[in-house]
Amino acid sequence: MSCTVSWNLQLTVRDGRLDSLKSLMQEMVESTKAEPGTLAYEWFLSEDGTICHLYERYADAEAAMIHIGTFGAKFMGRFMECTEQTALHVYGDPGDQVRGAMSGFGAVFLRSFGGFAR
Repeated sequence: MSCTVSWNLQLTVRDGRLDSLKSLMQEMVESTKAEPGTLAYEWFLSEDGTICHLYERYADAEAAMIHIGTFGAKFMGRFMECTEQTALHVYGDPGDQVRGAMSGFGAVFLRSFGGFAR
């Protein structure tokens, strides 16, 4: 069974904040790219620029915690100024630390039910 941890963060872009979010996104992508254990870090934006989804996948809970720590220290304040969270779904077995860190954001935790990943 896979030890990977992933999540889908769904957001609304605050009025007048899309340009700031685009700039912040570039900074966050570069920072996250340097983190060990990051397998996927993808941003998606609706055509009208009002809805943003982030798909993140980490090799294990330790790699996810590294990202959570970096996000909290470097980006959370500016990120929250640009967005409003609408949903957060965490996939896999994140372990107690990740579960604790994500629970404060109203995360819904989903364990594997079937299928495969390559």
